Amino acid sequence: MSATGQGKVPHVPVMLADVLDVLQPRDGGIYVDGTFGAGGYTRAILGAADCAVLAIDRDPNAILRGQELATEFAGRLTLIEGRFGDMERLVRALGHEAVDGVVLDIGVSSMQLDEADRGFSFQQDGPLDMRMSAEGPSAADVVNGFDEGDLARIIAVYGEEKRARAVARAIVKAREEAELDRTLELADLVAKVIGRKPQDKIHPATRTFQALRIFVNDELGELARGLSGAEALLGEGGRLAVVAFHSLEDRIVKRFLAERTGRAGRANRYMPASEEVVPSFSEIAHKARKASGAEVETNARARSAKLRAAIRTAAPALPLDMGALGFRAVPSLDGISHAGGAA
Repeated sequence: MSATGQGKVPHVPVMLADVLDVLQPRDGGIYVDGTFGAGGYTRAILGAADCAVLAIDRDPNAILRGQELATEFAGRLTLIEGRFGDMERLVRALGHEAVDGVVLDIGVSSMQLDEADRGFSFQQDGPLDMRMSAEGPSAADVVNGFDEGDLARIIAVYGEEKRARAVARAIVKAREEAELDRTLELADLVAKVIGRKPQDKIHPATRTFQALRIFVNDELGELARGLSGAEALLGEGGRLAVVAFHSLEDRIVKRFLAERTGRAGRANRYMPASEEVVPSFSEIAHKARKASGAEVETNARARSAKLRAAIRTAAPALPLDMGALGFRAVPSLDGISHAGGAA
């Protein structure tokens, strides 16, 4: 997967060598690729050792594309359509109580960006959709159904857009004439509000589109639940590798591992004050790894990538505390306030 991109690029697994270095696949091991996508990490893991991979993706198109890979590695690859936030339930339903490694590559895939009819891209015209699983409310439903205040908060929290209020105001005014239901229509509207200087490297609609995509798919909540699921599934010595592409994602991963490795002290409100937190993970490295200059030159999507990794200890998993991860309340798709973006 990748950060919100610009233009069509071939799918290249970001920081692949680093991910394999962290996971260290071994013969007989069981590994979870929670964000299967085009199968780049899965193929590499299966090629590195005589092991098995349980590959999860909420996008039915990704599962269909993966059938050829499943045939190639017959008996070693299991494709699972579902959310990686549900990985504990999905994996245990297959009879696995523990796994040896989990990899997560967070964000939207280059393939989804390249498919105009999926509605993720602000550079190709398509329906304003953005749903990874093609289920539930779409981005068009959000843009046309939320009031100005809620839209502004979504765009500010999930897109970190400084002019969120102005963008929301323009959306509400425009939809009074007709509903906004096309990607380029929204992108042009936002561009007029934000403006664009010749030296700007990103499209002015980037942050608004990011915000809508994250909100529609509950991506940050999914990440938090996925990290907790990985903690529950990994056996002692099991390895976790997470590649994030922007600050919202990386902040959650950083805080999760800080709490689980003991660097954050007693950050979990569900633990008694008198009870010492026994680290459930040990750090592989204190700082995140970044892609090499050589990789960035050949794969621009790697520019913002950060890899954080840790090794599971024998300690019990901690309860998931969204507050400790910095989540803030935002409007929800069902109109009920819930945990939202990390502060």
